[in-house]
Amino acid sequence: MTDLRDLLHDGRAHVADGAMGTMLYGRGIFLNVCYDELNLRQPELVRAIHAEYVDAGAELLETNTFGANPVKLAGYGLAAVTEQLNAAAARLAREAGGDRALVLGAIGPLGLRVEPFGETGVEEARAAFRRQVAGLLEGGVDGFLLETFADVNEVAAALRAARDLSDLPVLAQMTVGEAGVTAYGTAPAAFGPELEALGADAIGVNCSVGPQGVLEAIEALAAVVRVPLTAMPNAGLPREVGGRQMYLASPEYFASYARRIVEAGARIVGGCCGTTPAHIRAAAGFVHSVSPRHAPPTTVAPPAVAEALEPVPLAERSRLGGRLARGEWIRTVEIVPPRGTDPAPMLAQARALAAGGVHAVNVPDGPRAASRMGALLSGLLIAREAGIEPVVHYACRDRNLLGMLSDLLGAAASGLTNLLIVTGDPPKMGPYPEATAVFDIDSIGLVNLVAGLNRGLDPGGNALGGQTRFVIGVGVNPTAHELERELGRFRWKVEAGAEFAVTQPVFDLEQFDRFLDRIAGWEIPVVAGIWPLVSLRNAEFLANEVPGVRVPPAVLDRMRRASGAGREAALAEGVAIAREMLEAVRERVRGVQVSAPFGRVEVALQVLEGSGERGAGSGTG
Repeated sequence: MTDLRDLLHDGRAHVADGAMGTMLYGRGIFLNVCYDELNLRQPELVRAIHAEYVDAGAELLETNTFGANPVKLAGYGLAAVTEQLNAAAARLAREAGGDRALVLGAIGPLGLRVEPFGETGVEEARAAFRRQVAGLLEGGVDGFLLETFADVNEVAAALRAARDLSDLPVLAQMTVGEAGVTAYGTAPAAFGPELEALGADAIGVNCSVGPQGVLEAIEALAAVVRVPLTAMPNAGLPREVGGRQMYLASPEYFASYARRIVEAGARIVGGCCGTTPAHIRAAAGFVHSVSPRHAPPTTVAPPAVAEALEPVPLAERSRLGGRLARGEWIRTVEIVPPRGTDPAPMLAQARALAAGGVHAVNVPDGPRAASRMGALLSGLLIAREAGIEPVVHYACRDRNLLGMLSDLLGAAASGLTNLLIVTGDPPKMGPYPEATAVFDIDSIGLVNLVAGLNRGLDPGGNALGGQTRFVIGVGVNPTAHELERELGRFRWKVEAGAEFAVTQPVFDLEQFDRFLDRIAGWEIPVVAGIWPLVSLRNAEFLANEVPGVRVPPAVLDRMRRASGAGREAALAEGVAIAREMLEAVRERVRGVQVSAPFGRVEVALQVLEGSGERGAGSGTG
């Protein structure tokens, strides 16, 4: 058998194998099993499936290691055997292929977001992939197949990991949706040249939306890259049959498209989800009867790269943005949206705050995972009917990347500009603990996304045809139990584009001062959270049941003593404590966000009495 590099450059079309997971499932392996571990637990089963694909005509076998990276394996308690498991998989494929098939070390995504849309660093991802590469090399692969990636940053980390340890060929495949772009909105005409510039020996698409969608992607790639193309589509789109997801594209249909894919320029054609040896056998008969028509251009025009716009100056985006830009003192109050459909009480509260000289109303997004009127729509109502600017909290908990992008574009078109981006409380805290949390990206990733929208680019780097004017705020907890982690995440938010920060309620001045000292020089305005306590029970609840809030024993003692004199005395003491906190922090922060406990805006206004423009601090930590 020739080596992989020769195969890639012989000008002929070649056939790869089909799905491993589909075959294992068909042999009775349940989905809750780690399929990669079967290389050690049931090697004879894995080897037999490889052999079936060789008998069907496959010239290239993928190792059973799509999820065999230490991140995914950790979910099964198997991270420690990453190298061993990958080496075993390579040996099984080698034994089955003999001198009839080459072996590709299959490497899939880590299963988490990589910066800038997740907190996993690119170098962390590269190190994880390097462990998988090391194991595959030990087992004797002929090259590597990076497959089913949606993020160019992540596939680049995998490619560099392979190059760190080997000079074997690397085939890089992305996956696209029905719109013909990745989950980040990146088109083949854009990711193809990027992967070629990174040094991929072959470029293609796999999984995706079936043969027709892959054909269109290959046609687009053929126009912009010089290196060989690869294509491994699913057996069509899955359909629900008897409660099960089934791939219904027949081997004959799959094979007819395999021929068209080769004619469009692909040099290697195989199968992904839903394909079987029958699909590969049918495809082999068609593929070997035609020659690839891809004549790589001698010069490849670089793809049109969308140019980032200069963000609209902060002072021009909103009144709040203007105050931030000018270094003015900011007074905001937080009120929660209603649980029902009547916005009238919320609007009355907002009007009272506007009359009281408050600069903006903070509108939380499902605080404590409670189901309330949506924050974006509540903010829009306040902006239109209450005569005061909203600062809309936007949580990552409930929406995937697509939903977030859609929401934010709609918010921008509706005139909402002030955002406070938060990750969001988990559903188990709320009244519907079985609700599903999405957390597609976290607050760091969302700050990156919104900062891109302000520059006129979507997550895939495509031009929006305009730009948003968001003022980007983030949350930060000065009393976090894991303060170093909190500071690290806060630093990433600032680097991603955060323009102001709102803290959790401040009750411990010494700890708050230590926090401000740690962020000295970060050049981000800080707005301190101030929470007026209304009773001892309220204070005890915050101290013991609300994550991220610390109420010192001295404050609890004061509320305990005051509560002995009755409700009014307790409320007066809570307001007094809040005013003391405000006065103590005002020279070191840019403003305050005062909570209106139980919707009592008059209590928040009492706290703010006398806290006008004087003494505004620099707010840069």
